[in-house]
Amino acid sequence: MPLRLAVIALLALAGCHGSDAGSADSAAPDPSGWRLASGKEPTKAEFAALAATCQDRAKDGSVDSCLADLGLKKAQ
Repeated sequence: MPLRLAVIALLALAGCHGSDAGSADSAAPDPSGWRLASGKEPTKAEFAALAATCQDRAKDGSVDSCLADLGLKKAQ
């Protein structure tokens, strides 16, 4: 019985977390124009990981400055 209660609680928590996944604040930044410190373009996976980190950190929407803090540079 306690196991069922734990599973139900976990599913309820997972449902609450996924409910805000479609909000406008979760829009990913545009990966074009960003370069690593080495001058190379980041892979899609690298950029997605860095962008997700910045979206978690940035409360005021300043994802670009966070990406710069993590070592990415805007290409000119």
